[in-house]
Amino acid sequence: MNIATSPGSVLGFTLDAMNRTPDPRLRSVMASLTRHLHAFVQEVKLTEEEFEQALEFIVAIGHATGETKNEVVLAADILGVSTVVALQNNQDPHGESPAALLGPFWRANAPACALGDNIARSGTPGIPLEVTGTVRDHRGQPVADAMVDVWQASPVGLYENQDPAQEDMNLRGRFRTDAEGRFHFRSVRPAGYPVPTDGPCGVLLRAQQRHPNRPAHLHFMVSKPGHKVLITQVFADDDENLESDPTFGVTRRLIGRFALAPDGRSASMHHDFELEPGEMKFPRPPIP
Repeated sequence: MNIATSPGSVLGFTLDAMNRTPDPRLRSVMASLTRHLHAFVQEVKLTEEEFEQALEFIVAIGHATGETKNEVVLAADILGVSTVVALQNNQDPHGESPAALLGPFWRANAPACALGDNIARSGTPGIPLEVTGTVRDHRGQPVADAMVDVWQASPVGLYENQDPAQEDMNLRGRFRTDAEGRFHFRSVRPAGYPVPTDGPCGVLLRAQQRHPNRPAHLHFMVSKPGHKVLITQVFADDDENLESDPTFGVTRRLIGRFALAPDGRSASMHHDFELEPGEMKFPRPPIP
C-alpha cells in the first residue's frame, strides 16, 4: 500500500507519483531534486520550527522582489548557485569560465549608443573611465556588429534604479562593435557596493556573519546571431573584496586591470571577449 510508515518511506511514493511526467528532462530534474531534498531533511534532522522558518524565507524573498530588486535572484547569488550554473555551462578547456552570474540588476533595452559615447548621463561624479576591448569568435577572429550591453553601479555603489539622483538608464548602454570587432566607451570608475541587505537575504548574511560587499565591476552581455550570449563581469584588480565576493562570482579570467593615469584623474580598462557558437538566447530581465 502507498501509505507512509516512516520518514524514509515517503520518497518512493513521491517518485512514483512524479514518474508519469511526460517531459523526460523535467521528470529527471524533479526526481533528483526530490531525492536530495528528502535526504537533506533527514540528514540534518530538520525540526518543524526550522521547516516553518525555511518556508517563511522562501515566501519573504518573493514578497521582497519588485521593480527595484530581485531578492529571489539575490538568494541564488549569495548561496553560490548562480555562479555554479555560470561556471558549469561556460567552461573552456583550461577550466576557467569567461562567464559570470547575471545578477539582479540587468535591464533589457538599455539605450543604443555610438562607439565612444559616455554612459554616465546624470553628471555622475567620479574618476572618468575609458573602456576598450575586442570581441572575437572561438577561432580568434574578430566579430563585427556584435552587441555589447554594459551596466554598472555608480561610484557611490548604487544602480540607477536604486538611486533617485540618477536619471533612468544612467550607467547603462548598448554598443555595436566595428568591422574589426572593437568597441570603446566612456563612463566613470565603478565602486564596490553591498548587495541589498534590507530583505531576507540581508538577514541571512548577518546570521552567517558574512559581509555583503561585492568588489567593483562592470557587467557585460555580448551577443551576435549564431553565437551563445556571453553574460559576464570584469572586476577591478585592486579591490579588497576579490576573494570574499558574497556571490562568489570572481574568477582569475574576470579580473581586469583598471589602470589609473599618472595624475590620478582618469582611468582606463581594456578587456577582450570571446563568443562561442550557439543559440543567441537572452535571459529574462530580473527587473523591469
